[in-house]
Amino acid sequence: MPVLHQMQMSGNCYKVRLTAKQVGVPLVLRDYPVLGIETRKPEFLARNPNGRVPLLEWEDGRTLAESGAIIWHLAEGSALAPADSWSRAEALSWMFFEQYSHEPYVAVARFWLAYAPKAELEKKRHLIPEWHAKGNAALAVMDGRLRDRDWFAGDRYSIADIALFAYTHCADEGGFDIASFPAVARWIARVREQPRHIPLSESR
Repeated sequence: MPVLHQMQMSGNCYKVRLTAKQVGVPLVLRDYPVLGIETRKPEFLARNPNGRVPLLEWEDGRTLAESGAIIWHLAEGSALAPADSWSRAEALSWMFFEQYSHEPYVAVARFWLAYAPKAELEKKRHLIPEWHAKGNAALAVMDGRLRDRDWFAGDRYSIADIALFAYTHCADEGGFDIASFPAVARWIARVREQPRHIPLSESR
């Protein structure tokens, strides 16, 4: 059974748990503390030199890092993988958007405001306005995409939606008001209604 090296609160790790659940791939979870140094130790670095989770490890010793790559692999051949080349390209486009225009602000604000030690937050407080401005800009882009369609890629729920849902649905923890983006709020509700959906707090 594959082992997911993960942190429970991480949206990037949640993407993997949710995808695996929805495609029927059972996982063994190996949890790491949010503020620990375990991922910087030699044993972990031998698996992922970048020292980050999520990391998916197979029984034969193969490992795969980066949440987008992991969920793309897990979804291969399933209903979560867009069926045609254009929809696959759309999915990748939105997954890249999530990592470069969304996650660096929405997820970062969430971490520092909700999980980081207060003393460390004070060192970053001057960055909060930028996180919120750029995070809100990303949410506005998403809202525009969803005004006349249900899903981000093609005409059905896919890994593009999972990639964007992971940090968007808990963006309030970073000081974002999802009610200001009504199309996004409706999309969040649709994602939660999908078969075999699990919340971020659920470990299996």
